[in-house]
Amino acid sequence: MLNRVTTPQNLDERFRDAVTALPAPDARRAPGDAVRDGSTLTGARALELFDAQLASRHLDLAARWLRSFNEGFYTIGSSGHEGNAAVAAALLPTDPALLHYRSAAFFCARAKSLADAARDVLRGVVASAHEPIAGGRHKVFGSADLNIVPTTSTVASHLPRAVGLAFSLARSRADRRWPADAIALATFGDASANHATATAALNAAGWFEHSDVRLPLLLVCEDNGLGISVPSPDGWLAAMLSSRPGVRYTSADGCDLAATYDAAAEAAGFVRRERRPAVLHLSTVRLMGHAGADAEVAYRSTEAINRDLERDPIIATAREIVAAGLLGPEEVIARYDEIGWQVRKVAEEVLGEPKLTSLTEVVGPLAPRRPLRVAHEITEVATRAIGPGAATRMQAFDGKLPEQAGPLTLAQTINATLTDALLANPGALLFGEDVGRKGGVYGVTKKLQERFGAERVFDTLLDETTILGLALGTGLDGLLPIPEIQYLAYLHNAEDQLRGEAATMSFFSSGAYRNPMVVRVAGLAYQQAFGGHFHNDNSVAVLRDIPGLVLAVPSRPADAAPMLRTCLASAAADGSVCVYLEPIALYHTRDLYEAGDNEWLSPYAGPVSWSGEHVPIGRARTYPVGNAADLTIVTFGNGVRLSLRVAARLAEEGYGSRVVDLRWLSPLPAADLVREAAATGRVLIVDETRRSGGVGEGILAALVDGGFVGSARRIASADSLIPLGPAAQHVVVGEDAITQGAHALLAR
Repeated sequence: MLNRVTTPQNLDERFRDAVTALPAPDARRAPGDAVRDGSTLTGARALELFDAQLASRHLDLAARWLRSFNEGFYTIGSSGHEGNAAVAAALLPTDPALLHYRSAAFFCARAKSLADAARDVLRGVVASAHEPIAGGRHKVFGSADLNIVPTTSTVASHLPRAVGLAFSLARSRADRRWPADAIALATFGDASANHATATAALNAAGWFEHSDVRLPLLLVCEDNGLGISVPSPDGWLAAMLSSRPGVRYTSADGCDLAATYDAAAEAAGFVRRERRPAVLHLSTVRLMGHAGADAEVAYRSTEAINRDLERDPIIATAREIVAAGLLGPEEVIARYDEIGWQVRKVAEEVLGEPKLTSLTEVVGPLAPRRPLRVAHEITEVATRAIGPGAATRMQAFDGKLPEQAGPLTLAQTINATLTDALLANPGALLFGEDVGRKGGVYGVTKKLQERFGAERVFDTLLDETTILGLALGTGLDGLLPIPEIQYLAYLHNAEDQLRGEAATMSFFSSGAYRNPMVVRVAGLAYQQAFGGHFHNDNSVAVLRDIPGLVLAVPSRPADAAPMLRTCLASAAADGSVCVYLEPIALYHTRDLYEAGDNEWLSPYAGPVSWSGEHVPIGRARTYPVGNAADLTIVTFGNGVRLSLRVAARLAEEGYGSRVVDLRWLSPLPAADLVREAAATGRVLIVDETRRSGGVGEGILAALVDGGFVGSARRIASADSLIPLGPAAQHVVVGEDAITQGAHALLAR
């Protein structure tokens, strides 16, 4: 009978009918023999994998059952993809795996027991607080014990991380999380293969291969021919995946367990032996629609649905097992029922488990903040630099320490701090576009590759998604990545690698996995000689909207070093994801009030001073000007220099100001802000970001939330991209506007 829609009951009945109709085998193979001629899959292993496939199928059925009375909250299933159990069998249990949301059979095959797998998965389905990886925050496949790294549901966004992880696995080092022979695996769907992140990952894998950089990476495309309701064009995936330069291509029928195992074993063996990337393309089917609410009859023909049903992988495996004489039809159905009973029993048990009951519980693992531990980390680094590392430090700086060089610019200070960071942490890596041999577009990373070698300071391909993916993967493996995004405007090409991957890892793994990083970004406006919106971008709203992300903006050399050390220490101690936004226009600025005054320079503090100069995350800095009693100017970045210049002129008029440099845009230093605002009762916000969605909105909200009852006024850049040349002055905040705003407040 033709089916217009596939239901759990329909799948169950079809399985029973198909198995019951199977003929008795002509011969019986021993469990140690190949399940069929020409295959390396033994009968014993086939039975183990069949159990994993059955568990995966019953987990889908249980999720739909739970949803039927509003106790299940996730119904994207793996029915039709159960062949991926064979991929798990072809790998070592110590190989890190990042799984697609239809790879449940892989998870079951790697689990210590099917009961454990069922409990873990179903706890995720019912959002149980006892779920061992995400703690009920999301339904993911993940386990630190099983070396399965949880991924979000964002299509293919985990693939750049997989490239970065493979890059890290290929590096020779003692303090690694995974064994030296490990390979990285990532599974993804056919529709996901079209996503920009998948294209970036495949391109990067080939680029590294052509650059003679080894990547032990296996990408597995589980191709069911559909992206929710949109079919993949016939032959498209094979043509696209097989044509990727530098990435070895293999394909197999993902509904045929033995064929999948043989292909996966061969592909994994190649990657492990050669330490080179490969993609395995598995042809699968999708049964029961995309998710529980998806009525596939609305966009698929009855014939197409039935063609997929005829390829049901668990029926195919049952046929193989019966044909090999390993089990009879009745034994297969008994096995199916036994596993189904176990899964249903677990489903009933997890129903009563507690859910997350407070905001504190929900956000607990999001972004741990341990300021004392961060301060201790800085002290430890300083102690090593003073003691055992003193001679090495002197050598790295060519015999002239930066603290002996006199006042430095912002760029010089950052360079010296990065040198000290690379000296202090052998696992620190610095990479990005032009950061190596060139030393950065603005010279900020000059001589770092010469000092530390191309293994630790290196140039990447021109792709921000890959740069952040490298950081995600290397951080996951215990290194401390310091990637550079050349311009803030370029970050927007890849910001989901921070939002969807970096900032969520601890949240979705309850802290079992983390991806520490300090992302250096050159940005903000006011460049005089090199303009246009790509090189003068003042949009940071997307960064401030990412929960848990730390956003630091140093304005002066005196703050740049301690703030960068804080970010690095927070990443090392707490696994923090930090963005260190460097104002380009201030890189080489020397003067503050008049030409030649050198007031914007600062001496570099040596290690003996690092602990005393420590700047905790979320603490502002105040500059009193005059009696500091009349006006509070709140600003950051370029606004600090502009505001100090205006404050000096106001002082000549008899008005005292206090200029508050926020320094941290996320989290905002709310307590410092409210205190300094209350000191004068008048607040002028100087915000170089845009009026709509800019930092000023957050400052105003913090003042209101903190109970400020005085007068406040906001000066912000226009809601516009930054134009080229002098026209930029009509968009960004200038000293005249700040002066006018100050006078308007002082007149009240």
